[in-house]
Formats: sequence, C-alpha cells, structure tokens
Amino acid sequence: MSITVTERAAKQIRKQLHLRGSGLGLRLGVKPAGCSGYAYVLDYADQQAEDEIVFDQFDVKVLVKQTDLDKLNGIELDYAREGFNEAFKFNNPNVKGICGCGESFTV
Repeated sequence: MSITVTERAAKQIRKQLHLRGSGLGLRLGVKPAGCSGYAYVLDYADQQAEDEIVFDQFDVKVLVKQTDLDKLNGIELDYAREGFNEAFKFNNPNVKGICGCGESFTV
C-alpha cells in the first residue's frame, strides 16, 4: 500500500499545520457522496487512530484509515495553482469514472 505526497503538497501541509499551531499531520479519506460514489475528505490529524496507517514523506504525515486504503492505494496527493485558484489535487489510479461536476468518483 502506498500514498505519495509531492513536495508542493508537503510544503502546503506544513504551512497549514504551522498556521493552525498544532497537529500531527493530514488525514486523507473518502466518504460516500455525489452522483458517482465517493468524495475525498481532508482534515487535520492531532493523533493517530488505531485503524489508521501513517505515510511519512517530506517531513509530513498523511494518515489513512485501513478501510479507505482500497480506494486510495497508489494515490498521489499534489498541490497546484491554476489561475487564481489553489487546491490539493488527487491523482488516483483507482478511479474508473468522475461525475460531470468533478466532485465525486467511482472505483
């Protein structure tokens, strides 16, 4: 099982944790949503839960629940600026389809 964090994403995670003042890392998950099935969920993690695996790259930790790994295995978490917009980008090799609005995906 692997989760990859780009250097740009790691820099943004460190920046957000610094602004927040605390935190172990970033929690990455999925939830049922939208017309295609799942949506990505990002949140701060202050501690590791028993059912989470920690991926550590570029001095940042990304925590993923074991139950979400089948949908996230191999994903690359990136951070990009497009015009005036900045956001995390999810390059997920498991995705079979994306809804028209881009908010949800199927695996």
